[in-house]
Amino acid sequence: MTSGVLAGAALAGAAPAGAVPNARRLSSGVTYRQFDVPAAKGTVHAHLLTVDLMDPHVRVDLLSPGAVATRSRVSAMADTAGAVAGVNGDFFNISETQHPGVEATGASVGPAIAHGRVLKSAVPTAQRFGPSLPPGTDTTDVFGVGADRRARLDRLTLVGTVRTPAGNLALRGLNQYALAQDSVGAYTSAWGSASRRRATCGSDTDRAAGCSTDTYEVEVRDGRVVATSATPGSGAIAAGTTVLLGREAGADRLRELTKGERVRVWERMLASTSRIPYRFAVGGYPVLRDGEPLAGLNDTASAVRTAVGYASGGHELLLLALDGAAPYRRGMTIAEVASEMRALGAADAFSLDGGGSTTMVARTEGAKTVSVVNHPTDSPERAVANGIGVFWKP
Repeated sequence: MTSGVLAGAALAGAAPAGAVPNARRLSSGVTYRQFDVPAAKGTVHAHLLTVDLMDPHVRVDLLSPGAVATRSRVSAMADTAGAVAGVNGDFFNISETQHPGVEATGASVGPAIAHGRVLKSAVPTAQRFGPSLPPGTDTTDVFGVGADRRARLDRLTLVGTVRTPAGNLALRGLNQYALAQDSVGAYTSAWGSASRRRATCGSDTDRAAGCSTDTYEVEVRDGRVVATSATPGSGAIAAGTTVLLGREAGADRLRELTKGERVRVWERMLASTSRIPYRFAVGGYPVLRDGEPLAGLNDTASAVRTAVGYASGGHELLLLALDGAAPYRRGMTIAEVASEMRALGAADAFSLDGGGSTTMVARTEGAKTVSVVNHPTDSPERAVANGIGVFWKP
């Protein structure tokens, strides 16, 4: 599987030992290297995975902890899935200090697709976690790889309907930690066991707004209503069961349903630019399009960052993670990240979660498990919502 040794791996809290400017081959189609980059606040150390999506032995997919509403370390997700390398993914619901007593779900902000299966859609933009978005971007932005093995930037929007005897309701959420005001969302077995109460907190303009007291849930199994509740529930959802959660006007519509009534839930994700089905997709936000940095990128706030981009018409993937060891912890601005991705040859690039979440893993020569090759600022390694995994099969 591997034919190169990674220098500087797993030296927690220390600077990387012996930076390697030349690429080292992890497998056919997958290389790794590390190098220094000058930045406004000092030199940073970068780790780069280059992935040839045209190699028939290589594929890229979402690393998932097993449920939308949970977290795991990138190294654990990679080992469980059998990945040879990977990085952390989307921003996520990391805390709930603004809503005492409400459980932080750990669920990601944006849409997520794994193995061609839609896991979730995007929360309202005002309810996201992470730095300020560049103008013209929102939580529906994704980076993904299609069934044609080409990487793309796109937007994925949920389109759905709840069909009831009294008429149709618009479905405006799928396995999300936050729902729009007056809306109805659906939760499936992919959600996990976390409480759904967080979905009724915040507003369309303020993540810190209070939690709604006007809520209602309906459980649907085999096309019929089997249970109802005035409050959001928790616990695992059985396969084949859908829980509909409404707030405000959405709750009023769900109260019209009674046990035994027929209900059909239909949904799909609508892509704004591509008709090719996505093999995988992850949320974040674009920083580079057609070789040009987006207007309005922040050029003052420096941090440890993770980014993904593509070159060669979407056939070559670039995964970048900065090092969080003390000498390099000042990091880069988002504007600098965009410029660096362009310098590396990316046509389009996308920012993923950073700071303590920034993690890159790879399988070293002869190893059966991955190692963390950068030095995350969090110790031990932070548990995150998802990641991007690189896989190789003979």
